[in-house]
Order: sequence, then C-alpha cells, then structure tokens
Amino acid sequence: MARPVTNAAFEGLLLAAGYANSHAAFARQLNHAGRNEGAWRYDAASVYWWLRGRRPGEHVQAAMAETLARKLGRSVAIAELGFGAGDSIGMCVYPATVDGAIDTAEQIWTRLAKRFNQQDSGAFDTGKALEAALGWRYDLPDKALNRNGRQQVTSTDVQSLYALADHFTDLDRRHGSGSPRTRAVMADFLVRQVAPMLHGSYTDAVGRDLMRAAATLSGQLAFMSYDAGEHVMAQHHVTLGLRLAKTADDRLYGAHLLANLATQAVFLGHGREAARLIEAAIDGAGSAPAAVLARLHATAATAYGQSGERRACQLALTRAERALDRAGLDPGPRWVGYFSPAHLAGAALRCLGDLHLYTQALRHAPEALTLDSQNTRTRALHTALVAMTYARAGDTDAACDWTSKIGQHAAGIQSARVRQRVRELAATLSSQQTSPQVKEVFHILAAMPAAI
Repeated sequence: MARPVTNAAFEGLLLAAGYANSHAAFARQLNHAGRNEGAWRYDAASVYWWLRGRRPGEHVQAAMAETLARKLGRSVAIAELGFGAGDSIGMCVYPATVDGAIDTAEQIWTRLAKRFNQQDSGAFDTGKALEAALGWRYDLPDKALNRNGRQQVTSTDVQSLYALADHFTDLDRRHGSGSPRTRAVMADFLVRQVAPMLHGSYTDAVGRDLMRAAATLSGQLAFMSYDAGEHVMAQHHVTLGLRLAKTADDRLYGAHLLANLATQAVFLGHGREAARLIEAAIDGAGSAPAAVLARLHATAATAYGQSGERRACQLALTRAERALDRAGLDPGPRWVGYFSPAHLAGAALRCLGDLHLYTQALRHAPEALTLDSQNTRTRALHTALVAMTYARAGDTDAACDWTSKIGQHAAGIQSARVRQRVRELAATLSSQQTSPQVKEVFHILAAMPAAI
C-alpha cells in the first residue's frame, strides 16, 4: 500500500504543471535543470518520497522551482514547494537513494554548522532507528557511483579525509565532545570541503571510497554529538553514516555504526530496541573479523543486560570473549583497533551490574581500567561505573574510595555521558548521605568540572 501524501503543496504544483501522472518526466527535467551541480539521478521514486515528507537540499529545491516555473509560465518561490524552513531537518529518515543521502548530508552538516550554540531539541526516535537498521540490512546495493560534477575527486583527496577523521577521533577520546565549537568546526569542514566532493566527478572505485570516508566522518560526528548529549543530532548523523556506508558497500563499518546507535539507545534506556538494533548489526556483518565480532557481541551484552535477558547477555559476553581471544590473528579494519580487553571488561561490568550480578560484575573491574593513555574519557566512565557497582552492591566504603578517584580522570573532559554517570553515582549514594565518608565524596563530586 502506498504511503499517503504529506506535502500537499508540492503535489498541487505537480498537478498544475501537468506532472501529476508523470513523475519520471518531472525528474528528468529536474536532472536537466541541475546539470551544473553534477550528474543528478533523480527518478519517479525520488518524487514519491518528496511527496511523502522527504526534504531535498536547497540547491535541489531551487532547480525544482525553476522546472515548475517553465511549465507554469510564472515564477515559483521555493517556499511554495512545501518543504518547510531551510534550517529544519525534520524527523530522521534513512535516505532511499544515493542522491538523497548526499542531499541529506549537506542539509544536516549545514544545520549543525549554523546552530552550534543552540540547544538540541526533540527525542531519540526508536522507530526511525529500527527503520534505518532494516534499510541498511535489506535494501539492494547501489549501482555504479561514478559522477560528473564540477570538482574532480581523486584517491589522494579521499585519503586526506581519513586523516581528518583520525584527528577528531583522537580529540574526542582524550577530551570528550562537550564543546560545541569542536563539532561546529568539523561540520563547517564537511559543508565546505566534503559536500562539494560528494557532488563532484569521480570513478566508481573512488566514489565508493569517498562514501566510506564521508560515512566515517559522519559516524564520528554522530558519536561526538551523542557524547555531548545532542541525541537527535547524533541519530541524524549515524543514520546518514549508515546510508553512506551502504553506498560504499562497507557492511562492516555499517554494522559498527549500527552498534553505536544501539549503544546510544542503551544510554537512553531503550534496552529492547537496542537489542534489535545490534541483532541486525551482527546479522548484517556476517562472517566478520574477530575484532569486529567482539565489539558487536559486547554491545549486544549491554543491550540484553539492560532489558533483563540474563541468558542472552551471558551468551553474548562469552561470544565477545572468544572473539577477542582470536582478534590478534584476525584484527579487522583499523577503526576497530580501539576495542580492547578493557572495553570488553567495561561492557561486562555494565551489563552484569544491570542484572544485579554484582559479584560477577566486579571481577571485571581491574581489567576495565587497563586502558591506553589516550582513552581518558573511557577511564573516567569506567571508574565511575566501578564506584556505582560497589554502591549498588552495598559496599559503601569501596564505592567512596573509587568515587574519590574520579576527579583525577574527569579533569579537562567535557562529556554529557560522564556527567550523567556521576549523577547516577550520586543518586545511588544518596541513601547513605548521613555517612561522613559519603558526605566527603559528595563534596568531591560537587567540585568536579563534570559534576552535577
């Protein structure tokens, strides 16, 4: 059954211009009008989705207005098209086409670059997250990606994007993503440099590598937004990253991004939905390298732990441990190199604690802190998690000892996730706040930069 039209204004203009029953003809004329922007490949399916709420980029809307104006014999304002204000993204939707993905990229990068000093609004949409997972997993692969645009893109150009992604990843792990300026600088670069590359000229091989690099940058920006508490923007970017990874035919990185989306869902308390997301990621990854499987199964364990599925949680942990044991012989892509025994121990600490298996959980505490020096934020998160697990287990003395160590790890970090974990820890200790030791650690927490 076809979805109902939601953009009545656009539908009325198509009817008046004689395109009501000829969406393919309109798409052909639109491609011709936008020929200076590159090799557009819009078709009847594109028109279908525009009528049902998908919003094309401003440059595409300008070409639409031009195309309709020629047929109607009058000027057509972009506002008449019914796509809403220029800085409105709307609900996060998995783009149906490559051109839709490129347009979406330009829209949300521009939006973030313009609004870095504004507060995120809206809520994480589990339904849209699951739709994105299904689209990534089951949509057909994209055909040839070669394009003819105004800017020639080479393999060397694409490699520079990977270097930039590595730089922002390192900054994120060391200092957190709480500063809006860092994300705005990255978004501005994406608007000024990467978006024109996506509209440029490239071969199929370079195009797929370009899409992979753009997915990597979008995925990093998604994770930074998530760490900063910008959950709607994070969902927009990870959904875009999924679509770009699909275009690049990189199922492993797509599975990694879907695992990040599941991690965000766990953070927000959507354990059951997170489990479905990570199941899709594991299914889509197929016979992946051991290091990738270790990361995916560890994420599955956290989702099952939060949703109270004890058996599934413990099975996922076992699978993650076995996969990580093989990772030295089967390391996988370079982007998964961060995942270490300490990260798996942190996941075990989290999910077993959620299942109230505190004794089992705390066995993983020492290894959870054997992190490389650049993982500053993860060290702060794991330290707070150890303290909280001791508090929930009823060992207030140990909880206070570990709480007193958080400050040295959280110094200089801007992270909404660290702040949230500190709040959870304080809430867990609040029932014992008459204790002198608890009072003392409350003063420590209150003095932290990442404090309540």
